[in-house]
Amino acid sequence: MTELPEGNAIIYCDGAFNTTNGKTAHGLVRFTDRYRVLAVIDSRYAGQDAGEILDGKANQIPIFKTLDEALQSNGSRALPATHFVVGLAPDGGRLSPAAYKDICTALSLGLNVDCGLHDYLSEDPELMKLAVNTGVKIRDVRKPPPINELHFFSGCIEEVKSLKIAVLGTDSAIGKRTTAWLIIKGLRQEGVAAEIIGTGQTAWMQGARYGIIMDSLVNDFVAGEIEYAVWRAWTENRPEVIVIEGQGSLMNPAYPGGFEILAAGRPDIIVLQHAPARREYDGFEGYPIQPLAQQIEVIELLSGKPVVAVTINHENLSNDQIPLVCSAIEQVVGCPAFDVLRDGPEKLIAFIKPFLTTKVP
Repeated sequence: MTELPEGNAIIYCDGAFNTTNGKTAHGLVRFTDRYRVLAVIDSRYAGQDAGEILDGKANQIPIFKTLDEALQSNGSRALPATHFVVGLAPDGGRLSPAAYKDICTALSLGLNVDCGLHDYLSEDPELMKLAVNTGVKIRDVRKPPPINELHFFSGCIEEVKSLKIAVLGTDSAIGKRTTAWLIIKGLRQEGVAAEIIGTGQTAWMQGARYGIIMDSLVNDFVAGEIEYAVWRAWTENRPEVIVIEGQGSLMNPAYPGGFEILAAGRPDIIVLQHAPARREYDGFEGYPIQPLAQQIEVIELLSGKPVVAVTINHENLSNDQIPLVCSAIEQVVGCPAFDVLRDGPEKLIAFIKPFLTTKVP
């Protein structure tokens, strides 16, 4: 297993930081074991602190206008950059011409490039020539393993004795992965052994030890790869809790994720991430998000397991509105609601811990 952190990273997110298309950069700014994050590139927020922009809490990760400015900064001179990480997550996972040009610059300057988009940089002759000339590596995080290395569903999931929690969502880019990590960190702080199953490129970039990248797999093997990741985490570590990161949402018109997680991951309980102020699916005007109660009903019908808590994304809500919204959710759907990003995971963890000894049959 690769020793972490692997190097010092500059996160490229020009034009997308603090938007839903910057969610990979957001995850790395909030937390990563894989890299030491030195800086973020987004010309719109140059000169500001990434944590302050994202969560209102400074974290000493500066934002620069260009790669050259980031490399010339005092921080990068003291701790030289080794990696250029593409933190963009646009719809469809395609690379823009401007981003391609900046990747060329990074390679020519001797930086390793990690990218989680569907455009595989390692198959681009020009980029590979630059990488060879400067002795660096290109990693396409979303590139799937060969078919002969993939797993088909086998039923070995039934051997797993951990409490399995799926963190699903009512939309894409809504905070499922962030909530999953906060649950993991909260459990570990309570002395509970816990492992996360990453299901997207960002979780891998954050250092998740187990997982897959669902949206780049051949469909026949998605269920088997989810099952295998959960089973492997169980057999290698025997954690008390396994948290599975959700993808998309069950009724999203473009990203109907979650079916395989419920069917193959076979969670015992579900935590549902929801943005109460979001009325339409992200990026799809005219497609209203179904009511929270209906989304919960669908999840429970499909899985036969309960949605035990709602965690909220507080976008477009004031601090005064958040507790009122949480209370209203509980009254409407009968589940407690928590804002773990704002308030921390402690109350949610206290609510979840009894399930360790009373697993849902």
